[in-house]
Amino acid sequence: MNPERSTRRSFATALGAAFAFAVGSRVTSAQGRTTTFQPARHPQDAWLDSIPGKHRTLIDTATVNGGGSALLYAYNLYAANKSDYSLAERDVAVIVCFRHSSTSFGFNDAMWGKYGATMNKTVQLTDPKTRQPPTTNLYYSVDYGTDLPNYGCTIQDLVKFGTHFAVCGMASRGLAEGIAADTGANAEAVYRELMANTIPNSHVVTAGVLAVNRAQEHGYTLLTAL
Repeated sequence: MNPERSTRRSFATALGAAFAFAVGSRVTSAQGRTTTFQPARHPQDAWLDSIPGKHRTLIDTATVNGGGSALLYAYNLYAANKSDYSLAERDVAVIVCFRHSSTSFGFNDAMWGKYGATMNKTVQLTDPKTRQPPTTNLYYSVDYGTDLPNYGCTIQDLVKFGTHFAVCGMASRGLAEGIAADTGANAEAVYRELMANTIPNSHVVTAGVLAVNRAQEHGYTLLTAL
């Protein structure tokens, strides 16, 4: 064999190996720089992390029946986690979001007694006891059994379990404007009154849809109630 030819061949082989190594290193380096998306954190959303629990669920509701179903779903989450996993209520973080047509359920009996006529324009519920439009938050009371879409699972009971509620600020402003139009009151004054009379464990959020987004970014599983 020609020694000069053998030397050239060895040199070419070594050069090819070095080139392949360099290219592979660049690819590996580029892959190593790939990062997983991390959403930004905002102080307005800090309450999402203040709720204790080993498992997190947000139940989104935008309809009247959905508002009732959300309460039933929340109760079932506590019951199933307790019966099959031996988890106490404090181990289960649950948020119910009242937005769009279910927003009125985020307000207490005082507001329903004062502005029930306007609130019920969207809700269109009938008090099973009086057969009249409601003057109280029917989903809050424990006095109606299974006569309503919440099947007896009430806001009052869920608050005791530790459930929190997100109330849509945008829809609340729309409700305040409707009340103002019906009563001749000042819309901003009505809005402030509503904000002072939300149900227990509630958080008024800029928009319900925004709360749904932020909750998922904070590790909550989304459950939609229809």
